[in-house]
Amino acid sequence: MRSRRKIVSLMAIIVFSCLAMSLVDAVIRPDYAVKSAIKIILFLTLPIGYAIFAGGVPFPRLFAFERRGLLTSLLLGLGVFAFILGAYFGLGPLFDFTKVTGALEDNMGVNAGNFVLVALYISIVNSLLEEFFFRGFAFFTLKEQVGRRFAYVFSAGAFAVYHVAMMSSWFSAGLFLLLIAGLVVAGLLFNWLNERNGNIYASWMVHMFANFAINAIGLMLFGMI
Repeated sequence: MRSRRKIVSLMAIIVFSCLAMSLVDAVIRPDYAVKSAIKIILFLTLPIGYAIFAGGVPFPRLFAFERRGLLTSLLLGLGVFAFILGAYFGLGPLFDFTKVTGALEDNMGVNAGNFVLVALYISIVNSLLEEFFFRGFAFFTLKEQVGRRFAYVFSAGAFAVYHVAMMSSWFSAGLFLLLIAGLVVAGLLFNWLNERNGNIYASWMVHMFANFAINAIGLMLFGMI
């Protein structure tokens, strides 16, 4: 497969997967188990298929564990955890979060009864799946085939856009735009961490702690803590 075809195919998979998940989140709205199965197909199976037929995906390197940067990533993850909770307690009264639990129940079948299991899956498994797709597949592969600057912007933008349909009914317009901007910044940060460490463990750790904080807020919104 020629270089241009490989690049077009790579970008098409990223865009298609994000748009397909947007359709699932905004229109089909299955329960969370079905949604997770669809996401695994899009975010795991399609990249593996691309690697088999096109090559050029540095999968072995993505999971090469190194202690270098581990402590820094852990401390950064703890810092992000504290920042998100601090922002919620400090700025929470300024925004309306009442739609969040209703949207979760109506759109994904997530409620107080199953939230803990869903929260653990989101924090640990789902965060790894997203890091594999947006950083391991999109960023590292685009960086090698297109260039560093484009890979940074495209993968971070795709990461933010992917969340649009999922969160569009959760918050007011102002808070929603603030969160999308934050997701772009997070995507750029995750790319930098992985580029610095040469694998996806660094961003996964920070992403995981961010999800722990967000899900802790979810527990409070459901009145469980």
